[in-house]
Formats: sequence, structure tokens, C-alpha cells
Amino acid sequence: MVKTPTRMGGASRQVSTIEISGTHYSLQRPDSFARWYEDTPEGFIFAVKGSRYITHLKQLHDIETPLANFFASGVLRLAEKLGPFLWQFSPRFRFDRARLEHFFSLLPKDSEAAAALAQRHDHRLADRVWTRTERKRALRHAVEIRHQSFLCPAFVTLLRAQEVALVSVDSVVSWPYADDVTADFVYLRLHGSEELYASGYSDEALDHWAARIKLWSRGLQPNDARLAAPDLPPLQRSARDVFVYFDNDAKVRAPFDARALRAKLS
Repeated sequence: MVKTPTRMGGASRQVSTIEISGTHYSLQRPDSFARWYEDTPEGFIFAVKGSRYITHLKQLHDIETPLANFFASGVLRLAEKLGPFLWQFSPRFRFDRARLEHFFSLLPKDSEAAAALAQRHDHRLADRVWTRTERKRALRHAVEIRHQSFLCPAFVTLLRAQEVALVSVDSVVSWPYADDVTADFVYLRLHGSEELYASGYSDEALDHWAARIKLWSRGLQPNDARLAAPDLPPLQRSARDVFVYFDNDAKVRAPFDARALRAKLS
């Protein structure tokens, strides 16, 4: 994960994907996305964290223009390296089906829809906009919840209907956790095994996550999966993409753990 990215060349030779978190805190510029694209090898994938102005400050109210500004800020310059969007909800935000349905209806499902949405940006972006795509590509979205009210079958059913992934979160604090697979990919965030954002993962802990990732990637589900909707049948697939990001970089643990986990999965 990268909070305030500048150059990505070195990191991109050690892992195959990076989560750009700086987009959560402020709108970036098209030339930054273009530089990240050029810095990384063929086949590299970026996950992009959605704006907290949309998820935390606006709480998904009146977000049509903020969404247009976000998609006009340059994300489409990542082209084929653009992976899933991560939308992290505020701990104050409770499950609200109507508000979520509206939010999901606004999220672009492909790059052409994203470009069309971006063209509705407002004057605050001035001349630092990018509102085109060279060809149509499918876009993926994932949500990370922070309130227990989301752990219900209605939420899982809604995510499945919208093909939005529920992020599995490993944390030492009491954030809600569920393993329900709701899309054609899995998104996993590891926030630290003993100290939030700081502590690393032991070899045993990495073995645990490696085993789960292998099952998810084969279209299966761990036998001990913690499910918010245990009565729903599992989504059947022969294979599934799994995106894994370490958010424990306060003491520079993330690169070491990422490389160690990647070695176990090779």
C-alpha cells in the first residue's frame, strides 16, 4: 500500500500490485497517474482507494459531483493497470440499503462509463482533468465496512447483486470481519497482527493467510469462513482473483510481509 506515492519503480519489481491510498485523502493529478503507469512493469495492477470526502464527510449524500471529480482526477490514465477501487466507509456509517443502492448505481462499471462520469466534473479541478479512455475495460469495486450493522444477509445479497466485493479485514481492533465472497474477486487488507498499522506478521500467521488465499483463488471458501450470510449458497467459480494489501507500514513492515507472503504463494 502507498499512502502518498511519488515513484513506484522499486516497489513494483517486488510485488505485483500496490494500493494507492493517497487518493483517499486528496484528489491527485493526471500527470501523477501517468508517471505511476510509466514507472511500473507490464502486467502490474493498481488498486485505488476512493475519496474520503465521498465516504466519510458526505456519508454518500449528494455525491454525484464529487464522484465525477474523483474519476476526472486522472485514474483512467492507469489504463490496463487500473485494478479495483476500494471504498472504505466511516465507522459512523450504518447499513442503509437505500443509500447504498444509490451509491452503487452511480459507480461506473467500465472505463467508458467512468469517462462519461468524469466529464461532469466541476470547476474546482480547473485544467487538471482527464476524462477519456482509449478502450472499454471492466471496472471492479470493493467496500470496507467499519460498523457491525453491515454484518447481515441483506448487505451480502445487495453486494452480490451489484457484483461488489466485501473486503476481508484483519485487525487487532474490533472492526467487523466477514469472509462472504460477493464478487468475482476477493480483496484482503492486513492491518497488523498485534499493533494496528505497525506490527508485522509471523511466519505462522502468513501461512494461515496463504492457505486461505489459495482456496479463494481456486474459487473455494475456507471451511472456517466467518459469514454474515451463512444461509446463502457460496458463489461458484473455477478460479478467482485475490488482491492482498498490507496496511502495517508504520514501522516499515509491509514490504517485508508482502514479499514473504508472495514467496509462500509462488
